[in-house]
Amino acid sequence: MIHGFTQGLAASELRAAERIAKRRVPLNKLFTPELLRSLVEFSASTGRQVGVLVNRKGQVEWVIIGNHERLELPEIGRMRAGAGRLRGLRLIHTHLDESGLSRDDIVDLTRLRLDLVCAICLNSKGQASSVYYAHNLALPSGADFYAHRSYGPLSIAEAESIDPTPIIEEIEEALALAARARPVRGQRRAILVHVSAKRELSDPDWMLDELAELARTAGIEAVARFAQIRDALDPKYLVGRGKLDEIVIESMRLDADLLIFDRNLSPSQAASIAQATQLHVIDRTQLILEIFAKHAEGRDGKLQVELAQLKYLLPRLGAKDDALSRITGGIGGRGPGETLVEIGKRRVRERIRHLEAELKRLVVQRRERRRQRLRHQIPIVSIVGYTNVGKSTLLNALTHSDTLVADKLFATLDTRSRRLKLPGGEEVIVTDTVGFIRDLPEELFSAFRATFEEIEDASLILHVADISAPSLSEQIQATQSLLIKLGLGHKPTLLVLNKADRVPQEEAECIALAKGGIAVSALHPQSLKPLIEKIQEMLFENKYRPFFPLEGDEATTFYQHLSTG
Repeated sequence: MIHGFTQGLAASELRAAERIAKRRVPLNKLFTPELLRSLVEFSASTGRQVGVLVNRKGQVEWVIIGNHERLELPEIGRMRAGAGRLRGLRLIHTHLDESGLSRDDIVDLTRLRLDLVCAICLNSKGQASSVYYAHNLALPSGADFYAHRSYGPLSIAEAESIDPTPIIEEIEEALALAARARPVRGQRRAILVHVSAKRELSDPDWMLDELAELARTAGIEAVARFAQIRDALDPKYLVGRGKLDEIVIESMRLDADLLIFDRNLSPSQAASIAQATQLHVIDRTQLILEIFAKHAEGRDGKLQVELAQLKYLLPRLGAKDDALSRITGGIGGRGPGETLVEIGKRRVRERIRHLEAELKRLVVQRRERRRQRLRHQIPIVSIVGYTNVGKSTLLNALTHSDTLVADKLFATLDTRSRRLKLPGGEEVIVTDTVGFIRDLPEELFSAFRATFEEIEDASLILHVADISAPSLSEQIQATQSLLIKLGLGHKPTLLVLNKADRVPQEEAECIALAKGGIAVSALHPQSLKPLIEKIQEMLFENKYRPFFPLEGDEATTFYQHLSTG
């Protein structure tokens, strides 16, 4: 079969390619003189690289025609694709210069586990001048480590005398032994990728650290990370093709089967990257949705997560294929009927409508509970902040409760409310909400908006941040941006710098003074006394007037008094 860049070839050149497909190459030869002559003549006359994929029976399965720089290999399927064996194919191709094996050659060799790759180099006169070849290595000391060994330049006579059979058999034996010794992994292994444009002025280290923490929370082992800052993002792969090749080689070396990108991918980008790397590809939104799905416990949380997942999935069900059509019966029904994809999209939309209706009913129930609290004029203190800064730990320390605490992102998703008695005898209700994160996926923001609305009734917001985090300023900014987006930027707010036990006391005091907050450690209750006193001062000593939303008859009476002065 002929594959590749065939546009512009004359009929005689296509017939020459068909003749190449009829050549035979014994297993004990790198190539035959006849195949060498056919490949060199084709490249010299067309100015294009040409190659063949030869199986172990000596048959040419593919003739690949490239341009003057590279070949694009066809999709060769999953034959002999097990971890303990090679692919059973050799790539023999030409280079139009004498530079030797290219990076693409090595990537194809290691990624596809080819038996070997052989490059026949042409000189300026269009004649075969030298030969290079390479094969994979499987080292017994590390079953996950895929390496290669290269040879060349060799003369044509030297290359014709080489028998690759013992090399291939030795590699397959080592691969089979390594596969049997491969440890059973309980976690998926992922490579983390950050890519941004120069104009975005992002901090790759912080973003990759956060992505690694998200992966850990989802039960995924991050084994490598890549960062690339480009003038403009590649519309197809985001990263450059060279960087993508590096990622592929590293995934082979580390036995990684998952790529996680630190930005949202369009459906076409995810498909292109997956096709180019042969790895499972997910983006940041999908990873966060996975975490939310694992941690949702209450009915509200489960419904909100399912709604967010379906809204994320819906635009990714766009691939249509006539092979998935149902054939309808009756007059006028001879063409393809409603496709399975359309059926799936329709059912997703129906489920979304059902979930939205359920969540509206739950919103009414929450509103009634809030009205009961407000009727007793009990101030509400809402704890908000970046995820995993210790909000639930602070709630437990203040109210002596037992809310779930874990060193993970988004460990708690459901709103928790507890009573706190202040030193002056007054009581307040302290609520803990779902954690914030930078660039919160729109699907999650929409689904959890009703949960965030709990903060609207707050008389005081405790904005909790991790004083020991290198990204403290970024976390504070991300939380403030989300509060403004929710229309809560006007609320009385107190910055609480948690985890002060992780930094020297003098440093904690300086940071608190600079940020205008209070440094505490939720693990040390004695450090919370200044915070409790500040809460009482802001709520009950006329520093701030408590905020009590009015509804119904109370609101009507209040606004009538305002209108009459």
